[in-house]
Amino acid sequence: MEAYHGKTIVVTAPSGAGKTTIVRHLMDAFPQMAFSVSATTRPIRPGEQDGTDYFFLTRQEFERRVAANEFIEWEEVYPGVFYGSLKSEVERLQNAGKVVVFDIDVKGAANIKEVFGHRCLTVFIKPPSIEVLRQRLLKRGTDTPESIRRRLDKAAFEMSFEDRFDVSLLNDSLDLAVRNAKFIVSSFFNLKIPV
Repeated sequence: MEAYHGKTIVVTAPSGAGKTTIVRHLMDAFPQMAFSVSATTRPIRPGEQDGTDYFFLTRQEFERRVAANEFIEWEEVYPGVFYGSLKSEVERLQNAGKVVVFDIDVKGAANIKEVFGHRCLTVFIKPPSIEVLRQRLLKRGTDTPESIRRRLDKAAFEMSFEDRFDVSLLNDSLDLAVRNAKFIVSSFFNLKIPV
């Protein structure tokens, strides 16, 4: 049996810290990994696809699924904006023999760790500073000034959770952060490090 069978990886970070970019690099390096698409009630952004980036649900549909116990974890991440990991998505990936990778907020990450225990590696991506985060969010150009302010306020709160994760990874240099992330995942899988 493969060393990675039944394992899960959770990557979390404040918005703009680079977790999605790092997850994409990990997915390219480790073909046994598969991304768990989260569900959300937030509006779809230009270029996003339903079922690929997120499952975009109405608040009513999200609440119906919560009531039906269809989520492994869910949170109201921003006022009136919900995110969650569907059990059906995780089961689909596990049944395909994949290591499920979650790219979620800090509270959701803690909840996933509770469910999977020692079979779950939690990685906290740490930005160099709140100011660097602000610059990254501005450069991304997908958020309003009010949304950026909310994200930075939330980021300051999320940074206080860093010591609750298995590994903390500074993303000051993307190349170095990706190399370190590959090393961390290789160790978790008991594999040789991919180039």
